[in-house]
Amino acid sequence: MGSNPNRPSLSVTLFDSARQQVNRFLKAQGDPIRMTDGIRVRIGGRLATYPARSTLQLVMDRIDPAFTLGLLGQERTRLLAALTEEGLLRANADAALPRVPLHVGLVTSIGSAAHADALHELEVSDVGFRVSTFDARTQGADAPASIVAALHTAVAYGVDVVLLVRGGGAATDLIAFDHESVARTIANCGVAVFTGIGHETDRSVADDVAHSAHKTPTAAAHSIVKMVQDAERCIDDDWASIRSGVAGRLTRAADRLGRVGHRAGSAGLRRLDRSAELVDRRAARVAERSRANLEASAARVDAAVTAARPAASLVIERASSRLDLLAAQTRAADPAIAALRGWSITRRPDGRLLRSVHELAPGDELLTTLADGTVRSLVQRPDDHRPARGTTNDHGGPDV
Repeated sequence: MGSNPNRPSLSVTLFDSARQQVNRFLKAQGDPIRMTDGIRVRIGGRLATYPARSTLQLVMDRIDPAFTLGLLGQERTRLLAALTEEGLLRANADAALPRVPLHVGLVTSIGSAAHADALHELEVSDVGFRVSTFDARTQGADAPASIVAALHTAVAYGVDVVLLVRGGGAATDLIAFDHESVARTIANCGVAVFTGIGHETDRSVADDVAHSAHKTPTAAAHSIVKMVQDAERCIDDDWASIRSGVAGRLTRAADRLGRVGHRAGSAGLRRLDRSAELVDRRAARVAERSRANLEASAARVDAAVTAARPAASLVIERASSRLDLLAAQTRAADPAIAALRGWSITRRPDGRLLRSVHELAPGDELLTTLADGTVRSLVQRPDDHRPARGTTNDHGGPDV
């Protein structure tokens, strides 16, 4: 037993043989409690002395689980009454919960069976959840403070819903979920908390104050999956209803439009027929006036042509005479005609005309065009007595 300076204490000894006997008794009772730190128990045994220290001790050989369970039940009843009086027992039931909560804050001991079961249920749903896991101790003296801290972190992280889960065990293993600090945190956190704590027969204060309590971690996770799936089906049904309603309205509107269009079309066709007749009559009058105007214009053109014919003949004759004169002058200036009369044209190799002997120098090459061909010649000095390829000109220039 723990020591307290203000209270007398007595050491308790549990020998191995007695421990086995106590364990068999608790197992026969369904393991309702476990002797852990902070648990009040009622035990039985016999007083004995410890000669080595000259002390008195209690040798334990039995335990009363009903006492511990009774104390736990009393504390649970007290806490539930206080929460009810303060209006907190169902406060979390009114917490905000989106119609489609896709961001799940999973508060549990990471690596535990409860963690694996809840995570698996969310993953196989094919919903596409975003799961944020917040580690917490779920058993032991420090478990309540650890759970409270994890709940605050999940809410601050902005999750849509909190999933608080733990696997089964003895009543004393789940005592953290009956703790007042855990219950008040759930009631006041402002985010819906779904619990899945223990086995089907277990019920904690956390279950009573939560938005929704479930028998197992798997069942708690499945309830969130079902909520999302139901919301999706409702959305699909609403959309189908909207489409059906819109289609019906469109059909009725089309029918009304068709009836109105038929009436309007009949009246319009009658007006169109009358307009067409009016257009035909006006077109006939325009065509008649056009033919008359065209015939008058043709007559005026014929008269003008007849009047202009003598003057045109005189102009043509004069033009023909001038063309004959120009043709004669052109033939007289034609070099080919001049060449037939004995004239020639002399050019340099680059095509420039030779106009004077003073343009020549010894060694220049010349091309002379005659009537029947071209002569190539070379300019020489007058004293050059090589066989002449040309004749001396009358102006004393170089021979060619």
